[in-house]
Amino acid sequence: MIIREIRENELSELLELYTHLHERGVPENSVHLQKTWKTICGDENHHIIVCEADGKLVSSCVCVIIPNLTRSVRPYAFIENVVTRSDYRGRGYATACLNRAKELAVKADCYKMMLLTGSKSESTLNFYKRAGYNSADKTAFIQWL
Repeated sequence: MIIREIRENELSELLELYTHLHERGVPENSVHLQKTWKTICGDENHHIIVCEADGKLVSSCVCVIIPNLTRSVRPYAFIENVVTRSDYRGRGYATACLNRAKELAVKADCYKMMLLTGSKSESTLNFYKRAGYNSADKTAFIQWL
């Protein structure tokens, strides 16, 4: 298992991995997709952490460090798109990705990390609890656009 940040030439592999999250397919290779990818790759606060096993990307999460003017001007981290290939789940790969995200957040002097999940699955919720997250401190509200 190798935990690292994504390489710019691995977009297609990442998009295929995202089909194990909630995507119904890989998006069309468009100007918009390429522009978005370039923006992400050029943002020092946007980290796509991947786990490589058996020569392929098997798990990933996104960690975005968000500058902040409160909490002694300390940033916070937001975790999104936590995913593991369905045939690689239960092996600790996503936990390793989340641990790397935490290392990045600590290094950036973040005062907290947050993530949201749409899952109601007890196993998924317990996974996040075991990873150190709780659902008691804050209430999340979502407005879909």
